[in-house]
Amino acid sequence: MDEHMIEQVGGQIYTFGSYRLGVNQKGADIDTLCVAPRHIDRNEFFTTFYEKLKKLSEVKELRAVPDAYVPVIKMTFDGIELDMLFARLALQAITKEQDLCELSLLKNLDEKSVRSLNGCRVTDEIIKLVPQQESFRLALRAIKLWAKKKGIYSNVLGFLGGVSWAMLVARVCQLYPNAAAATIVNKFFLVYDQWKWPQPVLLKHPDSDEAAKQGLSFPEWDPRVNHKDRFHLMPIITPAYPQQNSTFNVTNSTRNIMTMEFKRGLEVTNAIFAGKDDWESLFKPSDFFTRYKHYIVVIAKAATADHQLEWNGLVESKIRFLVANLESIDHIILAHVSTESFCSKSEDDEQTKWFIGLEFGRTDNVNINLTDQIRHFTSDVYHKAVNIQLYKDDMVLDVLHVRKKELKNYLPQDVYNRVGLKKKSFVKRNSLSMSPNNDTGGNSPDVNGHNETNKNLNESSETRKRPRTSDSVSSDNSNSIDFKTNKNSSDSSVPPKRARLSDSQSSDNSHIVDFKNSGSGRSANDSPITVRINNHNSFFRAKKNGSVVTESEYLPQQTLTIL
Repeated sequence: MDEHMIEQVGGQIYTFGSYRLGVNQKGADIDTLCVAPRHIDRNEFFTTFYEKLKKLSEVKELRAVPDAYVPVIKMTFDGIELDMLFARLALQAITKEQDLCELSLLKNLDEKSVRSLNGCRVTDEIIKLVPQQESFRLALRAIKLWAKKKGIYSNVLGFLGGVSWAMLVARVCQLYPNAAAATIVNKFFLVYDQWKWPQPVLLKHPDSDEAAKQGLSFPEWDPRVNHKDRFHLMPIITPAYPQQNSTFNVTNSTRNIMTMEFKRGLEVTNAIFAGKDDWESLFKPSDFFTRYKHYIVVIAKAATADHQLEWNGLVESKIRFLVANLESIDHIILAHVSTESFCSKSEDDEQTKWFIGLEFGRTDNVNINLTDQIRHFTSDVYHKAVNIQLYKDDMVLDVLHVRKKELKNYLPQDVYNRVGLKKKSFVKRNSLSMSPNNDTGGNSPDVNGHNETNKNLNESSETRKRPRTSDSVSSDNSNSIDFKTNKNSSDSSVPPKRARLSDSQSSDNSHIVDFKNSGSGRSANDSPITVRINNHNSFFRAKKNGSVVTESEYLPQQTLTIL
């Protein structure tokens, strides 16, 4: 192109999500969309543009995920986390005044561009559909802070992401169009405590007829037509065409946890409105690390920071499948994954830990074997890493069981003290891998804006009328396993009189833990449960060249037997 045409074609960066809604918090990332004219294709975005970003001194932690459901480039730019999507419009030029909400723009676009565009289109639709934007923004700030404190703010782990929380609050604003922000917060818990899931949450009727007139036929969420949509547990439908369910990651456990928190939130806000409590109580942190007696710990390790960054993203995206696998076990009634992960660094590697709390139902003497569920999860992670050419030799995935009293060995000291666990000296338990894992360093995220939100809510509550206790919900619903064989390794933390290493292939080489039933309301006389996670079974491995090893090539692994 000549210089004059280059100046005319343009191209724009749009924001969406929390930043676009005006409810972003200090330290949060910014969701952006790069919109290019028709002569720029997606491949150039992930190649030449990516290479240009690499050369910028302001860009850190740069990584591209071109094969994601919504392809994205992630980076830290000048200290600010950015997620950048890409969409190519069938236009010769992109001007600063370009409106992305026009249906005609979707003509002749590929599905990935439509999904990317929907981030901005959904955000703009939410703003248009809310009666009072100031009340909406303040109420949404409070709900987002509450969700983060309660550990239920994470789309990738099976809870709700920012856009889903925004749509839930927007629906309550529609039901109570003249309410102040404090009342909206109370009504939020009232509405969703009584909501009959999987009844969908809709902000408006779908635009299917108008889209058909425009000649558009992109897939939409419709359980009458799409069989898979019938199995969504907590559907919250985006208001922009093509309408999609923003909560397809939700599992039975995560839905149960969120509905339990809705009920607790209603009790607290009712007490606040009755003058028996204050807003601080609503934002008390989750009791995750004291709620359960037994936990599964997932540990992702890599030798370098760059490898760990990539490995973390993949492992985290698969943890919700492990939760679903654990849910399939008859005696596990709840598998609760914490949205808080913990990073640490040692001379040998960098690692990230995630925790899953387990709650068991009443049982007689039972053996619970988690081998198949763990194997399915770890194999899936390694296969995916190889298939997308992400796997490196230093990437290791460990999965282990710990009791509540042993969390001190895996949590950073400041977190351990914060959650109020008793300070005792424990003997370190055995990891399913043969390598010791003594590092307890790490950082825990903090949510900013807590006091400011409380102050604004109090100001809002002073201007509202006291709610009637008979208020009801409107019926309007239209709207480790260590996979790298190491024959010379040993767990130095295991007391020599209580454990032994064996290369035997006998049926008794397993990791066995006996413990009492967990969960609230359990009787002290309940029968013990035995959890068994076999450690010698043939698991997935990858050769150095990245090819997948068949089962016939698997090598025997060392095993650890607790005596």
